[in-house]
Amino acid sequence: MYALFIVLNDTDYLDEVLSRFVAIGVGGATIIDSQGMARAIVHNNFESVPLFGSLKSLLTDSHPYSKTIFTVLNSQQLVDKTVAEVQDMLSDIKRKDIGFMFTMPVAQVFPIKKN
Repeated sequence: MYALFIVLNDTDYLDEVLSRFVAIGVGGATIIDSQGMARAIVHNNFESVPLFGSLKSLLTDSHPYSKTIFTVLNSQQLVDKTVAEVQDMLSDIKRKDIGFMFTMPVAQVFPIKKN
């Protein structure tokens, strides 16, 4: 099993990502609000943290918050299919800071149910 994490900096694509998940058989995902360190520095005006002018100007115009989507997938094949779907969906986008994905192995999953 694998946990797939997608940090989606451009939240306009959230609905499409979730639609593609459903279409390929991803059974569920959790979505949390998140914010990267650089965006927090820029949008909260931390004066004590130096940022290069070009980095600050890139981040000033972007959305200050992201969505982090994570799901546990049963096979490497489903991971590959899910990653390919997300990459395909975003392949025509010109912006470079849409987000990123990564996976981690999951040893076990323990459902929590009331008896």
